Amino acid sequence: MCWRPLCRFLWLWSYLSYAQAVPIQKVQDDTKTLIKTIVTRINDISHTQSVSAKQRVTGLDFIPGLHPILSLSKMDQTLAVYQQILTSLPSQNVLQIANDLENLRDLLHLLAFSKSCSLPQTSGLQKPESLDGVLEASLYSTEVVALSRLQGSLQDILQQLDVSPEC
Repeated sequence: MCWRPLCRFLWLWSYLSYAQAVPIQKVQDDTKTLIKTIVTRINDISHTQSVSAKQRVTGLDFIPGLHPILSLSKMDQTLAVYQQILTSLPSQNVLQIANDLENLRDLLHLLAFSKSCSLPQTSGLQKPESLDGVLEASLYSTEVVALSRLQGSLQDILQQLDVSPEC
């Protein structure tokens, strides 16, 4: 009888018995913490306080507004749009926020996976046609409105995470 495969199996089994999956509550807590961090970063950018998230600005209709009920897939799609907008802005203020949005989307994917949901890939989103023209005409306004609306959307997502959103 060959003992080598049995020994390898027992060694692997002992290792795997100590490894544990990350509890979903930890992922949800990390998601909420990251949202609060992003909101704090937005608040630290002083010029974002001048525009209401509900205010309509001509030419910036492609920036998502507030959504009362968000599913995990809608959250991911909304964050993907904001991430795309923020990465198009040349401002150094938004660079870290755009990176945080990528991490937040990854956490939402983990939450969706824990619920046996599959979120559609949104990495290949089409760039809004009007984005380039708006950036040339009103870079500052685009940044202010995008950050203000993002902050409102993040507050909505935070509330939705407390009630365990659907796929």
